[in-house]
Amino acid sequence: MTRCAVFGTGSWGTAFAMVLADAGCEVTLWGRRQELADAIGTTHVNPDYLPGVPLPESIRATVDPAVALAGADFAVLAVPSQTLRENLAAWAPLIEPQTVLVSLMKGIELGTAKRMSEVIAEVAKVGAERVAVVSGPNLAREIANRQPAASVVACTDEAVAKRLQAACHTPYFRPYTNTDVIGCELGGAVKNVIGLAVGMADGMGLGDNTKATLITRGLAETTRLGLALGADPYTFAGLAGMGDLVATCSSPLSRNHTFGTNLGRGMSLAETIAATRQTAEGVKSCESVLDLARRSGVDMPIVEAVVDVVHNGRPTQEALQVLMSRSAKAERH
Repeated sequence: MTRCAVFGTGSWGTAFAMVLADAGCEVTLWGRRQELADAIGTTHVNPDYLPGVPLPESIRATVDPAVALAGADFAVLAVPSQTLRENLAAWAPLIEPQTVLVSLMKGIELGTAKRMSEVIAEVAKVGAERVAVVSGPNLAREIANRQPAASVVACTDEAVAKRLQAACHTPYFRPYTNTDVIGCELGGAVKNVIGLAVGMADGMGLGDNTKATLITRGLAETTRLGLALGADPYTFAGLAGMGDLVATCSSPLSRNHTFGTNLGRGMSLAETIAATRQTAEGVKSCESVLDLARRSGVDMPIVEAVVDVVHNGRPTQEALQVLMSRSAKAERH
């Protein structure tokens, strides 16, 4: 039986633990807080992040990373992206030689502008063949309710991707394999930023033309960055690109869309953070995505506008005016 450790008891980590258990894996879920681990172990419900959703009774929960990692074929990382480096440094000595590290995180590290797979490889000192990512339209609540969904599992080693595919394939969750780790990670990270922008437009009461423009041009920005970094452009037309972008930009379940909506309605950054229970990855990653774009010589005006609103205090209406008044360029649409 395939053994899996899932690090992170948030909604997506818990939902993916359910997927793995439903696919027949032996799953141990790691969390920081003993009371939450006890609740999951005794009631088979995550009361903090997926209340009312019954979890498979086979899922164990622990606060001991060594217990979670013992004999693990896959170690699934579902912590906030900006905490990955510190957390993984503590866990790395416990990781066994056969364990493949799987990233569920959709962000770019502040300061280094590194993708999550790069941080994993660096901190855990493992080769690319032992790092995989899961990306796509991954709204956790829908997956936890076992509604049909598809995603991409990517690794530079196709055989590893296929092993992970088999480990998380259920009647409601259909994974597709890909070897384009760069494209899958960029699609997941940048869509959070575009989700913020579309949320702002919603909060301002703007219509579908505006939102369609932001989604489409946001995909163009993502693709430009991907091409500069060596990604396959076809990745952005699939689940890890357009699929994830559509879900994030259109669903009220999207944390980034909801965060952006509150900003668009006139709430301050502090008020919006206070009203948001879980991590909206795009809030911090918008800065690191823009940093990565500038290092790569790629123009990303929507991302820049989001950074101006979120971190520089520019009013959403003013940011939109600046965005729309940019000089028109002859380029593919």
